[in-house]
Amino acid sequence: MNRRSLVGAVAITAAGALALTGCSGGSTSSGTNPSAGTKTLVVDNTFDLKHADHAQAFELTGSIVDKAVYETALTFEGSDVTKPQPQIATYSQSADNKTLTLKLNGKHAFSSGNPVTADDIVWSYKRVEALNGNPAFLLQDAAGKFVTVTKSGADTVTLTSSTPNPQLPYILPNPSLGILDSKTLAKHGGTGTKDDKAGTYLDGQSAGSGPYVIQSYDVKTKVVFGPNTHYVVTKPVYGRVVLQNVQGPQQKINVQGGQANVALNLNADQVQGLGTGSTKVVKGTSPDVFYLWLNQNASVSQGITNKQDFITAVRKGIDYKKILELTGEGSTQPGGMVPSQFLGAIKPDATNSTDTQAAIAALNKSGYKGQQITFSYPSDSAINGIDLKTVAQALQSQLKTIGVNLKLNGTPFSTFIDAYRGGKLQSGLMYWGPDFPDPADYVVFSPGDALGLRAGWSKDMAPNVTQAKQAALAASGASERATAYGTWQRVANSSGPFVPLVQPGQYLVTTSSVNSIAANAVWTVDLAAIR
Repeated sequence: MNRRSLVGAVAITAAGALALTGCSGGSTSSGTNPSAGTKTLVVDNTFDLKHADHAQAFELTGSIVDKAVYETALTFEGSDVTKPQPQIATYSQSADNKTLTLKLNGKHAFSSGNPVTADDIVWSYKRVEALNGNPAFLLQDAAGKFVTVTKSGADTVTLTSSTPNPQLPYILPNPSLGILDSKTLAKHGGTGTKDDKAGTYLDGQSAGSGPYVIQSYDVKTKVVFGPNTHYVVTKPVYGRVVLQNVQGPQQKINVQGGQANVALNLNADQVQGLGTGSTKVVKGTSPDVFYLWLNQNASVSQGITNKQDFITAVRKGIDYKKILELTGEGSTQPGGMVPSQFLGAIKPDATNSTDTQAAIAALNKSGYKGQQITFSYPSDSAINGIDLKTVAQALQSQLKTIGVNLKLNGTPFSTFIDAYRGGKLQSGLMYWGPDFPDPADYVVFSPGDALGLRAGWSKDMAPNVTQAKQAALAASGASERATAYGTWQRVANSSGPFVPLVQPGQYLVTTSSVNSIAANAVWTVDLAAIR
């Protein structure tokens, strides 16, 4: 599990960005900025909302809110998360990837009318570090140290890491690193230190330079946005946006009936019958990776799951095509733990291909005699609309074909996660969603790292995987990094305990009045970009 909440992100591949044609629509709004449009956009989302203070929030709904209200130093365009782009600033990195320089690229203004300055960037980043909330890890380097943030010129900010940090440009677009109006917040308890009290103000007011301001905010029901009259970029089409908390089945009813313009949380079954007449559907691929693991700790593995031949048998005994069918149109099989949308993704190879005869041969070679293998999973988790129990049952059936006897052990997430984190489970099914869209987020699936230890894969095991990981972390430049992370995944696949299974299908549903929408693996949707 990643650092985000358990609710799966709605994310579509770059190829799945939706370009729709049709007449515009929407109801009239009392927005005060005519250039921002006079229509109202209603978006249904299943909330996991806690704070509008993004220094203390790292939930998926919070990212939608914060993207609408705050600009970041860098951003991504549409669905493409492989190329960081300037928003408030341009950037450059030193040859050793330890220093990143931001230079303001023009005039940006907060909703108060105050100009965005280099001081605001420094203040905002230091506040995230000082409060040390859920998103604080974004500003830590590989050594676990916070990056040093300094103003190095009138319009220049320097971020210095103690270790090479080439992934930092991919992290800075995260809405949790939005730039705040330090002058306004100073009047409302904002100190930028661990004693900062501005969170209460931010949960009901706006202090950003994004396209919208918060008009009302309720973590259980809805958030209403109005136009930021000082926003300097292209004004959004919709002058008013209502983001409301609605469960999946009701979302379908709402979008069919026109009570909502966009539904974000429908699964494969719920989108059946949609996509004609008054509704449109885009089908894409989630960045969430479902994976199977086999514990390598001798005392937990019972002398079975830690044998290389047994791992090979499981890898080749899985029917990956049937898993894709189970998880819906738009699903894809990742070649490694890095999702297909991200830099460094690889295609499946011989280690991730179904070969029943080779699986049976490997199983016989392993000495396995049909003992029960306890296969654990969180029984109350449905990711991207996919119940993990359904996938676990499919794996149990498939592996029985080659002679592996899985005993399913579904438990509530709160029970499951403690045992999993403690490395106490013999085998099982879990998922990982991205903290940021860069392959560096996935090296935790290595010997001695956080996820490796959950599978009993200690630091002294598989030194070739560790070496490949270190080479990937040291790589510089997109091409070199992609190659190095690809090598790390292939080496890990050849001997490691993690079997990447599937990235499920994901769907955005809109009314015909919506002309274009793009989903994003970081912030789900940019409300201001919906046309």
